[in-house]
Amino acid sequence: MRLPRRRLLGLAAGGVAAASLPRAARAFDYPLRPVRIVEGFGVGGTPDLLSRLIGQWLSQQLGQPFIIENKTGAAGNIATETVVKSAPDGYTLLTCLTANAINGSLYPNLDFNFLRDMLPVAGLIALPMVFLVNPSFPARTFPEFLAYAKANPGKVNLASPGIGTPMQVAGELINLMADVKMVGVPYRGPAPAFTDLLANRITAFIITITAAIGFVRDGRLRALAVTGAKRSPILPDVPAIGEFLPGFAAAAWDGTCAPKGTPPEVIAKLNATINAGLADPQIKAKLKDLGGDIMSMTPAEFGKFLGEETAKWAKVVQSSGAKPNR
Repeated sequence: MRLPRRRLLGLAAGGVAAASLPRAARAFDYPLRPVRIVEGFGVGGTPDLLSRLIGQWLSQQLGQPFIIENKTGAAGNIATETVVKSAPDGYTLLTCLTANAINGSLYPNLDFNFLRDMLPVAGLIALPMVFLVNPSFPARTFPEFLAYAKANPGKVNLASPGIGTPMQVAGELINLMADVKMVGVPYRGPAPAFTDLLANRITAFIITITAAIGFVRDGRLRALAVTGAKRSPILPDVPAIGEFLPGFAAAAWDGTCAPKGTPPEVIAKLNATINAGLADPQIKAKLKDLGGDIMSMTPAEFGKFLGEETAKWAKVVQSSGAKPNR
């Protein structure tokens, strides 16, 4: 049977439309199955807690499980490489963080380039850190501490939870901007550094406010300054380092990234859903308890931020000569 020409053209147009459906449907119906969020710093840490908080929100809003997968090791590089090598279909995401902006210059032989091989999805939160000393230390203000460090070159040591952490590079940035020479003492995590600072075996320690707040409030440690661009509402009487070193800012931030090639409509859907979560009163309250600044951004804004952070910390790593832990 021969079909009229108009009927044939209609069938052909329908065929073209059907052929175009899979890509559009990926975004409209996404996700159609569970999604992995890979996190590189272990259960119970702040990145893990944030991953679970935003993963639960995404699960509720998008109707599929967002499952947190912890892949620890190599300062987050194992988790990042896992996501880089995953299919760019929106079903494997990365909780990206400050370490990703640091590692490109700290680890010269990585099998990936973070800025080239990953796409920004959304920012989550930036957590300011705090500069701590034992209450018996003679300096009672941050300017007094810098004066002491200048008068005693090489005799002041500064603990961090490890080489390449935001805390370690923040200390090196202080060295550069204040023209002092604090000796870095990397620990394997914050607990032993707290022990040594409480025992007065080290001079100072930089760590997140949330980890330090209990020690500060009960007077066991003294907070001289916070590392954010402004004062923290959790420690409103503690000045920001930027008040003494204009332009100084350092934070431990977290966000979400996806492999290069992930469809833009999937990125856009994830970004809109995550930003809606950051505006949700219950999630905002939980993030406020962490003492951080919410990073509600478009993918383009978050991408610009990632580029700036990577360039900033590359200069600090190169200037300090920092090498990764072996």
